[in-house]
Amino acid sequence: MRWEGRSESGNVEDRRGAGGGGMRLGLPVGGGIGGVVLLLLFSALTGQNPLDLIGGSDDAGVSEPGPAGPPATDPQTRFMRVVLKDTEDTWVSIFRSNGQQYEPPTLVLFSGATSTACGLGESAMGPFYCPGDRKVYLDTSFFDELDQRFGAPGDFAQAYVIAHEFGHHVQNITGLSERAAADRRSGANSASVALELQADCFAGVWGHHAASGQSTVVKLEPGDVETAMRAAAAIGDDRLQKMSTGRVMPDRFTHGSSAQRVESFRRGMESGDPRACTAGSATN
Repeated sequence: MRWEGRSESGNVEDRRGAGGGGMRLGLPVGGGIGGVVLLLLFSALTGQNPLDLIGGSDDAGVSEPGPAGPPATDPQTRFMRVVLKDTEDTWVSIFRSNGQQYEPPTLVLFSGATSTACGLGESAMGPFYCPGDRKVYLDTSFFDELDQRFGAPGDFAQAYVIAHEFGHHVQNITGLSERAAADRRSGANSASVALELQADCFAGVWGHHAASGQSTVVKLEPGDVETAMRAAAAIGDDRLQKMSTGRVMPDRFTHGSSAQRVESFRRGMESGDPRACTAGSATN
């Protein structure tokens, strides 16, 4: 994936080293590997629908983060800024073609824990999107886990994760999140799975634009798409459940199986059209 020297987004808030505080009020949308594992374990123990744990809170008990330090210029941070810029350009273009205006979210980088409109965000939750403040939260140590523990290394694997979380932002600002939550077709977690698979598909839509040369920022190289496919497979619910509990419990799925996640990303990647990402189309 070629990204060095490309345009970078300024919509990044660096809180690393600033610390955060406040009470844990609830889980935000689209938690990464850590968040998936926590949801699966809690759901398995309590029988509670993971969808009921997802969402923001306007509780004023969350403390404000400390002042942010100067923007980091290390390669990994610059990489994320470039990917962010490319997702912004892609969605601005898609929204404009439909007579709409895209409002980009902010990427918040933190270490350990930080306060959010959805409560206390922690590294163990993995990357996540908070609809309450329209921000994506990411502890960059997550990428080390993605590589070393889950066997999904590579720039485009990391880009897929970022694009997935920004897919949740698209859902939020278009009202898709609310409609999916109100439409629980079958199974306790169907709406949650539908949203996550749709976010995977939206990540694929961005990947299509990057691969087809429509992107003015990043350029894909041979093997990049396969890297993203491996990442999607690595964080499927069935694989994570087997790693954490030794067995697969489909009724406890929150993000979809490995096969479903790969299929959803591939559908967006091949079509490049958000209309192909109908929520739940890969859950049946």
